[in-house]
Order: sequence, then C-alpha cells, then structure tokens
Amino acid sequence: MLLSGGLDSTTLLALATSQGYAIHALSFSYGQRHAAELAAARKIASHYGVVQHVVTDIDLRVFGGSALTSDMEVPRNRELDEQIPVTYVPARNTIFLSFALAWAEVLGAPDIFIGVNALDYSGYPDCRPEFIAAFQEMARLATRVGVEGGAEPVTIRTPLIEMSKKEIIELGLTLGVDYSMTTSCYDPGADGEACGECDACQLRLKGFADAGTSDPVAYSSRASR
Repeated sequence: MLLSGGLDSTTLLALATSQGYAIHALSFSYGQRHAAELAAARKIASHYGVVQHVVTDIDLRVFGGSALTSDMEVPRNRELDEQIPVTYVPARNTIFLSFALAWAEVLGAPDIFIGVNALDYSGYPDCRPEFIAAFQEMARLATRVGVEGGAEPVTIRTPLIEMSKKEIIELGLTLGVDYSMTTSCYDPGADGEACGECDACQLRLKGFADAGTSDPVAYSSRASR
C-alpha cells in the first residue's frame, strides 16, 4: 500500500486493515518541500500495526517541474478548476506504483492499494481511472506472474477513486480513523500547522464541512477559512 500520511491513504489503510489484509506500507522521500507527511506516515503505519513500513528515497528535485519539488510558490486560495496545477509532480504516481509493483513481486503480494481519487482532487492526470487501467495492463505485461501465469496478476486496487472527499471522510469516521494523525497541506508552517489555503487544504476543509464535522488538525491563524 502506498502510504503518504494524508487523509485518503490513511482511510484506505483503515479500510484494508478492516478487511483483513496484511499490509506492507510504502512511503517516499522524493524531495517534497516538507517532511511532515513522512512523520505522519510513520505514525500511522505504527498505529495500524502494518507488517512492514518502508520509506525509500527518490530525489525528484533533480527534475523540478512542480511547486512540491522546487522553489516554485505553492498557489493559495485559487479557484479550483480542471486545469492541471503547478503542484502536480510529473509522473509521480507512475514512479510510485512502479516501486510498489517491484516490491509486490518480491513479496508475492497479489494486490497494490493506492488512495487515488478522481472526484475531489486537484486535477492530476495520474489520479484518473484511465491511468489506473493503463498501469494495470502494464503490470500484467511487465511481471513474471503476468507472463508465466500460475497465479493471478497483481491487481491495482483503488476503492476510493469514485468517492467524494465527504464520502471518504465519512467512511474513515465509521472505521474509527483519527484524522488528527494525518496531514494534507502542501505548504505547512515550521510548526506543522496547515496553511488552510492551498488546494489540498481547501479540498480537505470542504470535505469535513460537507461531512458535517470539523477537521481535527491545526491550521494557521492567518488562514482564511
């Protein structure tokens, strides 16, 4: 399971755990502008008692091209639309899923879970069902089990992909998720407080509001919420 430390992947971890899966969690230090999400991922993995949690290093800052892996400014209070924003990290989910696929082959794991969402999201092309379907086919072609048979090919599982942020939060609450452990902000303060104004914060706050509850994480007092 790809575990970012965010709201979606934590809900997914709770869901898969409740369904009896033995979870091997994979997180990335990929040159993102803050380490808060990795600290959250470690805490969440420990809380759910995963079999193994691996944090691997990939330096995507060498390419840049994103506000999350460069000194480019993170947009705040922008109108969310269909355009791909500067916070999109080129090919990030392709890279992450490729690492997960390699580890799944070694483990003999039949499933890879990823918390992508195609409804309430920032317009990233690698969160769409079409992308997941294409990667699923690639996984069939690229793996030993896909070529030699004898077992089912690895399945990319995306239970949250057609859910709204409201629905994801409601699901998590029924599973007892403590969302205070999670972080979503693209540009948190030095003390870890969420900005409340980036795309991720806006989507998260709207989701909690739509679900009729408050977000338990700390936000900057300067945030226009």
